[in-house]
Amino acid sequence: MEKKKKIIDRDVAFRPDDQEYQEQERYEADDLKAAVDTLKRGGLILYPTDTIWGIGCDATNEEAIVRIYKLKQREDAKAMLSLVGNVGQLERTVRDIPEVAWQLIDVAVNPLTLIYDHPIGIADSLKAEDGSAGIRITSEQFSRALCERLRRPVVSTSANISGKPAPATFSEISKEIIDGVDYVVRFRRQEKGGAKPSNIIKVGDAGLVKVIR
Repeated sequence: MEKKKKIIDRDVAFRPDDQEYQEQERYEADDLKAAVDTLKRGGLILYPTDTIWGIGCDATNEEAIVRIYKLKQREDAKAMLSLVGNVGQLERTVRDIPEVAWQLIDVAVNPLTLIYDHPIGIADSLKAEDGSAGIRITSEQFSRALCERLRRPVVSTSANISGKPAPATFSEISKEIIDGVDYVVRFRRQEKGGAKPSNIIKVGDAGLVKVIR
């Protein structure tokens, strides 16, 4: 249990270059409320995460997920990952989490997305052909609070049209993407610097580990 508590207590993003910013700045309550309310209505949001800015929706809402695929002009065969805010949410989203997953989460120094074999708390359209799905515990304060307030996982996919470069900052996001969502979070829009996608590792039964990225 101590291993899990350590994960919950992490309060800043894993990106070293943004650590000071994350500790000093706080999101506004009405900004978070507007984002949560939009997700509850089945809408799409544009929001900061522990990696790059993402397009998000309620990960249990099939219709909202279809809207994201259409906005990104992306094939729905390419599954998108989901964020959860804490260990409890992860345990409600994945059945039979392998021990190796806890070990990897505990030693991670960069954002880490794990692909699990037995997701149970997300829409089927987020699962790959083999039934697996990518899920990450976010330590970034806004996205974590978003997941916790919604009480469900939140989809996180890069804020770009499929095939085009993923924007590293808010200023690089295209007007087409901004106009295609229902709410754009105000927090962290002014950030500079090179955010990067997470590492991705597939974990399976019997201790299987496969590095994807």
